[in-house]
Amino acid sequence: MATERPFQLVVFGASGFTGQYVVQEVARVAAEDELRGSLRWAVAGRSREKLQEAVEKAATKLGKAELKSEVGIILCDVSDSSSLVSMAKQTNIVLNCVGPYRFFGEPVVKACVENGTNCIDISGEPQFLEGMYLHYNSKAEEKGVYIVGSCGFDSIPADMGVLFTKNSLKGTLTALESFLTVKSGPEGACIHDGTWKSAVYGLADKDKLKTIRKQIGHKPLPVFGKKLKRRGTVFYSNEFKKYSIPFMGSDVSVVKRTQRYLHSQLQETPVQYAAYTTVGGLSSVIKLMFAGLLFLMLVKFNFGRKILLKYPEFFSGGHFTKDGPTEKQMEGASFEMTFLGEGYSTGQNPQEGKPDVKICTQVKGPEAGYVATPIAMVQAAVALLKDKNSLPKKGGVYSPGAVFYNTKLVERLNKHGIEFSVISKPEV
Repeated sequence: MATERPFQLVVFGASGFTGQYVVQEVARVAAEDELRGSLRWAVAGRSREKLQEAVEKAATKLGKAELKSEVGIILCDVSDSSSLVSMAKQTNIVLNCVGPYRFFGEPVVKACVENGTNCIDISGEPQFLEGMYLHYNSKAEEKGVYIVGSCGFDSIPADMGVLFTKNSLKGTLTALESFLTVKSGPEGACIHDGTWKSAVYGLADKDKLKTIRKQIGHKPLPVFGKKLKRRGTVFYSNEFKKYSIPFMGSDVSVVKRTQRYLHSQLQETPVQYAAYTTVGGLSSVIKLMFAGLLFLMLVKFNFGRKILLKYPEFFSGGHFTKDGPTEKQMEGASFEMTFLGEGYSTGQNPQEGKPDVKICTQVKGPEAGYVATPIAMVQAAVALLKDKNSLPKKGGVYSPGAVFYNTKLVERLNKHGIEFSVISKPEV
């Protein structure tokens, strides 16, 4: 991979809703001690005018007028392969913010792999993530580049949270559950409809994911210790005094990929994992069940998907909007992901007897979609740039935990507002 390129990092899709916040986060981090004056970076997209607006917005928000002259601009269209190749050749890392990734992600991965460029995305789409592993892992390994998906809220808090919990337990962690609680301020909260589109297309194409997994052909991971019992579709959590449901994002898929890598490559004991999200009281459950049933019914049919995509605010009860959250909504929102783990104390055999140790950890941070996601994405890029000696020796298509296992990523995230902590010490 070429090292002396014009840029170390390029934000692709910089004028999009999420991309503009990634630009602001890169600008913020570029001014910190570790990178001050040394980071060469650019923004990329279809419109020079919109890219300039994104940079100007970051300059105004951060009070850094010099950004306008310091940040490069690359014209690039995801439908134009030659422009993607040109972008990839100019940088060491592409931060890809152009989604839905099932439609627009592969051309970027292909251009990066073929031209020796690392690529980081914030996809929460298992079909895309695992499809890229199937089709590009061998080539990425050959080229020595790292293609790392799901480096936003999906799924760095979960994936790195599992590893943090594992490292915090004096013994062998064998099973772990996470419970996500999303909090909003007085202005309420919502999510841009780009995430809604990914969910609609993802559920519509769930059979394709089964086909991809069959083609990959992985054997089931071995179970160590007591088998983790899955909770119901809707259940009351005594731990949190709230009703909860399984988390519908990519976390379980991503964590399993990391655990498979660590088990097969480093002979680590794989951790069983289940992810849930709290939804509140009984009235919230009833509303959610009604909306969920309607969604599942409509998503099966082409006309139903068109209606869902046209009216995201109505069908999501206001949780997804075409305008996305306001600045005040983002300022008032936050998340907490609590991990409940069990395992075997030092010296105990995980293949014998019952678990004899428990641990509770937590990852918490600011608004998930457009504050925490840019933080996670940019710190993942910094880890690729600065922690090179701690990365896997071979390139490939990786999950975050697999590639950042030995890096300072958790430490970096802690310094930037996504905090990892032990809530209760390991107790026998």
